[in-house]
Amino acid sequence: MMLAHYIGLLHRAEQELGAALREVGEGHVEEPDVHVICAKLAADCETHAERLEPFAGRYGEEAEDEPERLHSELFQGTRSGGLGLLRDLHDLYLMACECDMAWTLVGQAVQGLRDRDLLEVVTSSEGETAIQLKWLRTRMKQAAPQALVVAS
Repeated sequence: MMLAHYIGLLHRAEQELGAALREVGEGHVEEPDVHVICAKLAADCETHAERLEPFAGRYGEEAEDEPERLHSELFQGTRSGGLGLLRDLHDLYLMACECDMAWTLVGQAVQGLRDRDLLEVVTSSEGETAIQLKWLRTRMKQAAPQALVVAS
């Protein structure tokens, strides 16, 4: 069963996103909303990863390095200034998209398996990931005019 591949990918992607969210929150403490909300979203990612663990035992978990590669290619530490914040949020958005698509694909497989417990985890986590994406998109829209138009 190839579900193990996506459970492993999703587990690592959530861990990587959580770590990146924490780093961005701590790197932009001058933006109180970013600092607080990134910490909350990071905790959500950690919960998602924890909730997946029993299913990794049930279906297996191929610990691929794909999310780590994505993280290292996109996110290499926080940047400073308005443009830095915008780029950091953009990186987080792309990482959250990886999680969102993986939740969707695992959800499709789980419907075929009729595993109600995993479907419950997928449904709640997928909804929280959608909220993360909405916040990141909204916060980038808020930061873009200042970062891209106003002279520094």
